[in-house]
Amino acid sequence: MSKRDCFGNLDHVFPMGESGLREAPPECLQCPDRTECLRAAMKTEAGIRMQEDLADRHSETGLLGRIRRWSRKKELERLGRERKKGPTA
Repeated sequence: MSKRDCFGNLDHVFPMGESGLREAPPECLQCPDRTECLRAAMKTEAGIRMQEDLADRHSETGLLGRIRRWSRKKELERLGRERKKGPTA
């Protein structure tokens, strides 16, 4: 079974709404591949950038909060580098 053309496209499966928040379109909510599709979209360059922006805006306080935020940003940075390298053989 082949995937739809929109599969994994963050701007299609989780576009920015008029309110400035990302919203899932109604047709995506009915799709049987919605979870796998969104996971794939979050692994794209745009998805990683979105997650980095969320980490920047997250306002956990205290030392543990700063360490969690730093750790998450490092993980996303690593994912971005791996994605740019491509699959290793």
